[in-house]
Amino acid sequence: MAQETSHHPTVPEPPAQVAEPAAPVPASQQGVPFVPLGSAPLADGAVPAEGAAVLPRTRRRTLPAAYRFCLEWVRSTPGTHLWLGIIVVTSVIAVALPPHVRAHLLQHVSTNLVELRRHPFQVLVASALWIEGTAALALYAVLFEVVHAVAERWMGTARWLATAAFAHVGATLISQRAVLFGINGNRLPMSLAETVDIGVSYGLAGVAGVLTYRVPRPWRWLYLAALLGAFGYRLIAVDTFTDLGHFTAVLLGLGCYALTPPGPGRRTPAPGRLRSRPRRWRG
Repeated sequence: MAQETSHHPTVPEPPAQVAEPAAPVPASQQGVPFVPLGSAPLADGAVPAEGAAVLPRTRRRTLPAAYRFCLEWVRSTPGTHLWLGIIVVTSVIAVALPPHVRAHLLQHVSTNLVELRRHPFQVLVASALWIEGTAALALYAVLFEVVHAVAERWMGTARWLATAAFAHVGATLISQRAVLFGINGNRLPMSLAETVDIGVSYGLAGVAGVLTYRVPRPWRWLYLAALLGAFGYRLIAVDTFTDLGHFTAVLLGLGCYALTPPGPGRRTPAPGRLRSRPRRWRG
């Protein structure tokens, strides 16, 4: 008898899953392990641990050092650059005006005897905001940065401005008093009573004088000798009322020692000790 063979239906096997090809890795990151977000960056010169991932660091965009220095310099000396900006504007205006209008305008902002008698306060302020033309504008810009800006950063805006104003007003009044005496004594012409007397040089000379206390010893005495020698020579050799004003402004600036901040060359009271007497002017 033949054996019976059972015929069962054949069930097909499910097709094997084919793995999808992985995304290609950029050549710049091949062999570089992954670093999760939020991980601390490596310090300069540090070597990452074996197997650790290091992604290239991105540099922060920073302002150029020179630009940041100039910005900080202007921010720390607002009075100097505001004053300089006003002088630039008034100088451009003076050049743009017709000659006869410019002469009339400068005459009325001058600190001569006639204008000081008419409206002294107005001309004492206005005369420090004008210069004759733009020829010396570049020189004054340099002097403002070298003299006024340095003094303002050292003394502070209020004390620097007080020194410049004291020198400007004091030198103007003393020099014009000398002009009055010269006219009354017939040593000077009457035309000087209406001369154009404007500019910022008296204030510059006064602030240059107070900067003596900023120079460390022993260079302080060399600076003072050069300053007094330069202005004193002009006073003796040229002998005009403006030279007298410049020399006087330097002396007035030297007299503003009480406005200077404490420093290495300045005596200060001991800690915890109150000052019971007015401050003496000591070097």
